[in-house]
Amino acid sequence: MINPNEWLAFGQKFHGHKCPAMPLGLRVGAAAMNALGVERAKDGQLVAFVDLGEDHCATCFGDGLQVILGTTFGKGNISKTHKGKWAVTVVERSTGRAVRVTPKAEAMLANKQTAFFKEYREKGIPASLVPAEVVDPLVEGVMNASDDQLLNISPIFYYDLAPKKDSYNGFVCEECGEMTVMEYGRIKGDKKVCIDCAAK
Repeated sequence: MINPNEWLAFGQKFHGHKCPAMPLGLRVGAAAMNALGVERAKDGQLVAFVDLGEDHCATCFGDGLQVILGTTFGKGNISKTHKGKWAVTVVERSTGRAVRVTPKAEAMLANKQTAFFKEYREKGIPASLVPAEVVDPLVEGVMNASDDQLLNISPIFYYDLAPKKDSYNGFVCEECGEMTVMEYGRIKGDKKVCIDCAAK
């Protein structure tokens, strides 16, 4: 069983500020791994599909997921579905076993009525400038609530993942001189170029 409390300090350091959404990502990710009976991904063992969008509150949730699941931008095993929801589907690559975990709507709605949101975030004040006495109780509430109070955890189901294909082929763009992955290359006249130089 993975304990999300063991990842809180690192998660806050990685994320850059205290807020309730990053810890919520820790809780959701831990619940997904515990439901599947898997460990944090050292490589690409897990794949996460996060229903976050771009321009809405609490996208910090995604950093908590990256930290605890080991599904990261660099490893290419996390992606956004751009549905504007705080949910994740986690898939074990080797078996296709999957689970979907979401925070309970009532827990999120309660957070949105707090001073953290009403007096600070909704007024454009960065989370890093919210006083500790305002944000710390929210973080503690998220980290100490029971799974039953905080989360919806689906039954295990199967997800058909496409095989992962990494390219090790590259070339130097003949115009800008930058390394480019072969599959992203273009031909411009008689030159092999990157996408940016092809568009010029």
